[in-house]
Amino acid sequence: MNLYDGLYRYVDNPPNLIPWLAESHTVSPDKRSYAFHLRKDALFHDGSPVTAQDVVYSIERILALRQGPSSLYRDAVKPGTTVATNRHTVVFNLSAPSAVFLPTVPDIAVVNRARVKQHEIDRDWAEAWLARNEAGSGSFELTSFDPSRGWSARRFEKHFAGWGDHPIDELEFRNVLETNTRVLGLMRGDFHGADGYMAFDQIERLRKSENVQVLEQEAMRVFLLALNNASAPLSDVHFRRALAYSFDYDGFIGGVMSGSVSRNPGPLPRTMWGSPGDLREFTYDLDRAAAELKLVKAKLRPLSIYALAGFSESEQAAVLMQSGMRKIGVESNITVAPWPLVAKRLEKLETRPDILPIWRSAFYMDPNGWVGEGFGTRYEGQRSLAFYRNPKFDQLLDRALASGDQSEREKLYEDMTRMVADDAAGIFVYNARWYGPYSKKVSGVRYSPVNYGQDFRWVAMKP
Repeated sequence: MNLYDGLYRYVDNPPNLIPWLAESHTVSPDKRSYAFHLRKDALFHDGSPVTAQDVVYSIERILALRQGPSSLYRDAVKPGTTVATNRHTVVFNLSAPSAVFLPTVPDIAVVNRARVKQHEIDRDWAEAWLARNEAGSGSFELTSFDPSRGWSARRFEKHFAGWGDHPIDELEFRNVLETNTRVLGLMRGDFHGADGYMAFDQIERLRKSENVQVLEQEAMRVFLLALNNASAPLSDVHFRRALAYSFDYDGFIGGVMSGSVSRNPGPLPRTMWGSPGDLREFTYDLDRAAAELKLVKAKLRPLSIYALAGFSESEQAAVLMQSGMRKIGVESNITVAPWPLVAKRLEKLETRPDILPIWRSAFYMDPNGWVGEGFGTRYEGQRSLAFYRNPKFDQLLDRALASGDQSEREKLYEDMTRMVADDAAGIFVYNARWYGPYSKKVSGVRYSPVNYGQDFRWVAMKP
């Protein structure tokens, strides 16, 4: 979001969808045609204007590569159906009405068509080149990228949104896995900001520093232990329920998290519409876990647990889960690995871990982002971590995606959420709060659950 622009953009909390590259849009009466009217002063980093043809190329590229946000559009937006009716108007002709099309429009990062095509090799849509370069119109333009270290960028002075006083001229994002190094770097002034999801004891440590401010917001980021529902014995609902009764929720929230988060018993944040108030809530109950385990017919085996390196909550949840399972006679092996390695394993069903403590964040403001994408068969292979494969769930999801009735959709997502929670398709633990640590020289951070406070075009730095 710092290097690229979309047609619309989410800002603030609660998230507000505002015009960005598009000044406005219109929708046809049958809800199948969306026309976006582009602003005329937007430029790419090479100085060329952003046009409707660039938007067409960008969505075609997303659909062709079948990566990133492609699963959001592949049912509703078919290749070749998006057209530029003039230089500043682009029309998306959907194959069917889609309730989530507009909320997901900000995920269409618009690329410089001419520049990208210069670097295409064998019709690869310049995938290899764009892995280390950029071709955007965003508030910052890339100056260097090293996968092991991070990336840096400079301010794009000609950005259409303009700039306030004391904007950031240069950005550098560094990959620093060691939490203590991040904390000490903030205290010493080596870093001016860090992620907002550090362990709470480290946040309290930062609060005491005279050089650091900690911003606090309600997040929409559910922490869960994702389960591979397609792999036996996890394919047995009784086995999954046994695991759900084996996790010490109160111990984790009160101990590891120091009470800084709220219990969230389902896949959808309780603050989001579509979250039912009567949701089944699993508790730490080894007797009930053992009773469920007796109903399992599949042969038990040691389970694989992958935890995310550098994220203490993920690692500690893995240990707590392992301890609880061992008490009911289920063994497991823990592997701690960085996200790129874990993400690679998630690409294929046969390499997916059995259990993965991870966060499900807000990518757009609709319950589908948590419930539908998390457990619908149509999203397998990209955004789903579950391989839940429940035909009744999929039928409800199809109705929810096609419906234009908000009250009907809310009821459908409530039903789907109950279904997922009752079947223990994942082990749902908490909804996070965001504690953003920044230097006291920093001001203007606009936190949104969709951007985690990382949209730095708004930020100012005191000299």
